[in-house]
Amino acid sequence: MQTIKNMFQSLKIKNKKELADILIRGLFLFTTILSASFIVIIIIFVAEEGIKPFISNNDGLGRVNFLQFITGTTWLKGTAFQSNLYSVGFIIVNTLYISFLALLLSMPIGVLTALFIAKIAPKKISAILRTVVELLASIPSIVYGLFGSGVILVFVYNLANLFGIQSKGGNSVLATVLVLSIMILPTITALSEVAIRSVGKEIEHGSLALGATKTQTNFKVVLTSAKSGIFSAAILGIGRALGEATAVSLVAGNARSGPTLDFFETTATLTSTMLQGLKETTGLDYDIRFSVGIILMVVILITNALLNLAKRKIGNVNVK
Repeated sequence: MQTIKNMFQSLKIKNKKELADILIRGLFLFTTILSASFIVIIIIFVAEEGIKPFISNNDGLGRVNFLQFITGTTWLKGTAFQSNLYSVGFIIVNTLYISFLALLLSMPIGVLTALFIAKIAPKKISAILRTVVELLASIPSIVYGLFGSGVILVFVYNLANLFGIQSKGGNSVLATVLVLSIMILPTITALSEVAIRSVGKEIEHGSLALGATKTQTNFKVVLTSAKSGIFSAAILGIGRALGEATAVSLVAGNARSGPTLDFFETTATLTSTMLQGLKETTGLDYDIRFSVGIILMVVILITNALLNLAKRKIGNVNVK
């Protein structure tokens, strides 16, 4: 009798554990579906608004030509007259150009800072620097934009004057790149530090035991072993650069034609172009901003896909 009782008790406990496991898995599934539904809702909303300029008459202005829209070199907003000649081809080039320049500038600084915090700095200094990086990552975009308009624009303007170049008040490609570099630097630093700290101690000790110096180990072994995580930091950094709007709008100058490759010329990005026209509530000039949003999502998707492909190609660790 006691044996049968014990069997029922163990079965009861097992059923409770299985029930708890089912409930937890159901909760995880619900939160996943909820998160995914937000993305789907946003895509549907943006696509619904953004497709209108290409299929409607736009209050007599005529349909926007899609091919011209994605390949043109002039963004023409009606002022003295109304027009449907909107093009983002040059803005796509500007956006990619600025974002990758910002990544090129901030990536080495961020990785070296992360290496210093994780492997070189004393513990107290490391903790302080980590806190500073976290604070930088939490600063709102508008604050970076105000810093850019108050400090970086003055710096670029004076630099341009030094070389005898007209910089239009400092609003330029260079100012935009500098602001974006500062903004994505904390993200790259924080994620690179995590990747560097995750490198196994036995790998470092093995390198030191073979006669390598601490510096050689850090650069040739630790960074090589952490390169997959560092590449992930670069992907998130470029993602923030592509999606930043507020700070860019304050320093870019919002050029209406291009592409702009000159460092001291005004420029425009997809996000700044969207932000500048959302003061309207209806009409073509309002709907076309959602069309730009569709292009931005496609650009980000393709960029992330290519970077993830490159990550898989170089992500394997081969320490020599």
